[in-house]
Amino acid sequence: MATIEECRSALDELSDNMAGANGDVRSAAALDRSLSCRITDLDVTFVGRLQDGRIVVLDTVQGPPPEKAEIRLAMTGDDLVAMVGGELHFAKAWGSGRVKLEAGLRDLMRLRKLL
Repeated sequence: MATIEECRSALDELSDNMAGANGDVRSAAALDRSLSCRITDLDVTFVGRLQDGRIVVLDTVQGPPPEKAEIRLAMTGDDLVAMVGGELHFAKAWGSGRVKLEAGLRDLMRLRKLL
């Protein structure tokens, strides 16, 4: 099972990858939205923002997020680490229910370029 530190490191790596992207991926990541990433097996949520093409983690809380973020992710720590490491494809994980993504319709349309 992935640790909280490994999950945080994976989010930082994902943020770096998004910041270094070009074209459609870069424009899709250029949203300014509140973001939460719930790690279900650790019962922890990373709370922050997607801004300027980066994920900025502002806090780590036990349990579910205290407020409903505009973009919400939920998955196990192992799945987060595997996706960022290229071992698990997001679309396959999302389609099978291993990863949950909730956002407004417009945001989902933009985010699909990232996925």
